[in-house]
Amino acid sequence: MEAASLRNSVPPGRATTFFGFVWTVVAVAVAVCAAPLAALPGRVPALPAAFWLMAALAVAGDAHPFTPSGQRPSPAVFPSICFSFAILLGWGLGPAVAVQTLAVAVSSWRMRHAVWRAAFNAGQYACALAVAREVARLAVPGGFAAGFTVSWADVLAVAAAGAAWFLVSYGLVTLALRMRFGVRWWSAFRQGFAFEAVSNSSLLLLGPVLMAAARVSAGLIPLIIVPLYAVSRMARLSGEQERQARLDPLTGLANRKALVDEVAEQISLHAERAAKGEPGRLALLLLDLDRFKHVNDALGHAVGDRLLVEVGRRLTASVRPGDLVVRLGGDEFAILSGRLAGLDAAREIADGVAAALTEPVALDGLPLDVGGSIGIALYPEHGRDFETLMRHADVAMYDAKHRGDTVAVYAAESDHNSPERLSLLADLRQVLEAPGSAGAADDVGEITMYYQPQIAIASGDVVGVEALLRWRHPRRGMVDPEELIRVAEQSAVMRLLTRRVVDDVVEQIAKWSAAGIELRAAVNVSVRDLHTGEIADQIADRLARFNVPPSQLQLEITEGALMADPRRVLATISRLDKIGVAIALDDFGTGYSSMQHLRRLPLAEVKVDRSFVLGMAVDADDAAIVRSMIELAGALGLRVVAEGVEDERTWRLLHAAGCDVAQGWFYARPMPAAELATWLSRYRPLQPGPVQPGSGRHRWPTASIRGVRVDQGRADVN
Repeated sequence: MEAASLRNSVPPGRATTFFGFVWTVVAVAVAVCAAPLAALPGRVPALPAAFWLMAALAVAGDAHPFTPSGQRPSPAVFPSICFSFAILLGWGLGPAVAVQTLAVAVSSWRMRHAVWRAAFNAGQYACALAVAREVARLAVPGGFAAGFTVSWADVLAVAAAGAAWFLVSYGLVTLALRMRFGVRWWSAFRQGFAFEAVSNSSLLLLGPVLMAAARVSAGLIPLIIVPLYAVSRMARLSGEQERQARLDPLTGLANRKALVDEVAEQISLHAERAAKGEPGRLALLLLDLDRFKHVNDALGHAVGDRLLVEVGRRLTASVRPGDLVVRLGGDEFAILSGRLAGLDAAREIADGVAAALTEPVALDGLPLDVGGSIGIALYPEHGRDFETLMRHADVAMYDAKHRGDTVAVYAAESDHNSPERLSLLADLRQVLEAPGSAGAADDVGEITMYYQPQIAIASGDVVGVEALLRWRHPRRGMVDPEELIRVAEQSAVMRLLTRRVVDDVVEQIAKWSAAGIELRAAVNVSVRDLHTGEIADQIADRLARFNVPPSQLQLEITEGALMADPRRVLATISRLDKIGVAIALDDFGTGYSSMQHLRRLPLAEVKVDRSFVLGMAVDADDAAIVRSMIELAGALGLRVVAEGVEDERTWRLLHAAGCDVAQGWFYARPMPAAELATWLSRYRPLQPGPVQPGSGRHRWPTASIRGVRVDQGRADVN
């Protein structure tokens, strides 16, 4: 093995160390081989024809070394190895080093190597031959002179000498790579070991066979060309197999196996640089094409394959030199970029990739759009191994796709399968499966329901409550409700959670009724709940079990839930409407196709999202949007509930706009059921004054219970 991976340019930071090592190897080789080479001129007349024939074949062979395709970098196999090793066994170190050095000079001239590289290669081989000779002498002190009888000990000595030759030669080259590129020595040693061991061992073991043939007749030596050709074919086939194993056959890009190896190498390199205080980040970008399946379905897989080839070409042209572009399979690609200053540099690469895909690809005269979503994960912030970086880049990519963005960086809150979330999900399942209605468990806390009053703006009457989930975890404290729902709705635990919430709320309504308090409670349901009719069956069963009128329970759904699977969701909503359970559209104004939903669905109420209500007292645009929503819902005969009412000015603006119901901290914070009963006993309506002409719509009869006026009307109040 020569230093095939070494290039003429060396980074300034390592130049001194690297070239110092190169010339040290050369100096050691000269010192070790000086005496044998000095004695060589006196031995030349006595050297037989077999020696000269081997020397000629060695030089001629290295003029055209075996260079397998598909390697990165491409290692060459030099036939002179078998001849110089045979000469070492037969005539000693001096002749072997002389022939090998001449062969290196010829091959370096033919391959246009720099002087330092030719000198290093010659020194590397000389050191390897010197060590091999010393190992052979330990077993065969008299040397392998002509006429000796070969024993098994001699065979083992030759094998040991060949192994020593390989370890010295290969070890010196990998050390040079370590100093040249800063990679770990073991990584460099391991990367090409299999190929180099097989190819060089084949050549070295031909050496003693060649020497044995020379003892019979010099005419047998040229026959070595046939096994040398076999070694050449082996090297070429090995290179082809390596190429197939590391490249994508369609696009010619690197494949997943190559990416795994490169990430491991780059992580080791960055870890060493970080230990030295050298800054730098490693970025893994994951790209998934948009609408590629449509291309395959409409135009066929042949057109899809051509599109992937063009995408691969554009990606390669858009990244920095040295970045690795990978096709992982299907329409998924990856880019590995090292030595980055930070996140901004990674985003710049991603933006360049996105820009390269904006131009349509013309295939058979048809322009095809090939945009995509890109996820970014950085080492070490987002992972310290390939699997973690890959998973986090995948999370970021789907986050970008979900949000409609082109590029997204990994964020833990978007990772539904992070260890923290998986642990939280396991705890949630445990608390939901714990015995007792309260769901208490010592090590996972307790699930409880809080209730926030909803007030009729015109009269100040309490017309209902919204049931809100709370979970106090013994280690995490109060778990954020949004985080809790995000964790649960991605798994079957959502079914358990919905069952618990419905059971608790319906049972609480029954308890209030027994105490003389008739309140309507609204419950939020997720997309997963609406995909089957199970929730409708469950609600019907619980209402019958606790003898609660359907009009006292209301379900809130979001527009996002409607868009997930409109056909199945509509079927579930229709069943609930037939039971008598009212449906409210939550977060009104933040979703999709609101007019269509208001027209087609059996809705009783819309809830104006708090993002608009919070700003209407200080932002004229928000106030105008809220007024428009109220007018639209009123024209369709729907009740309007405003969320996030936190001050008197907002309350009065909503009253002036004709909003029906308000909910927010201006009235009361969410509270447990026991506290709500106390709050109801002390509550006194706030009178806003007369309703402006034309703004008062929908009046519901009310009844006074324990000094509180509560709604007795149809179940369309949240």
